[in-house]
Amino acid sequence: MENLLGLVRLRVRRGINLAIRDTRSSDPYVVVTMAGQKLKTRVINDTCNPEWNDELTLSITDINVPINLAVYDRDTFTADDKMGEAEIDIRPYVECLRMGLENLPTGTVITRVQPSRTNCLADKSCCVWDNGRILQDMFLRLRNVECGEIEVQIEWINPPGCKGVF
Repeated sequence: MENLLGLVRLRVRRGINLAIRDTRSSDPYVVVTMAGQKLKTRVINDTCNPEWNDELTLSITDINVPINLAVYDRDTFTADDKMGEAEIDIRPYVECLRMGLENLPTGTVITRVQPSRTNCLADKSCCVWDNGRILQDMFLRLRNVECGEIEVQIEWINPPGCKGVF
């Protein structure tokens, strides 16, 4: 992995008002893909407001490649139903990392990313200093579905020997 810039820890926290795909509810899980990598959360049964709190780690070799999320409803006897998708552009987050900030008070907002037609944000998203690291919390509005949002958080990890983004 000589082209490795770093890792992103993606915390898939919860789903909010996800689409109903079974009789009265759904059995949702999230599939995360990026540059040939594919990870997934566990299935939470019988809810449209799942609490996953799963941590997934992605290798980053190109900051211009978005992180894709697709939500599915697990079915036992038929193909799983799609419940929407979203993507995360990590470039605004990487710009915060490149500022080279140090020793800020915990909770300091470094930048705010506003929702727009070109991103999946349901609300503004802040990059925040938290005990020596930068975190970005996001509420992502799902596309190609009647309703639903996913709450996620990203954090950069610099493993030894990687190029980094600085």
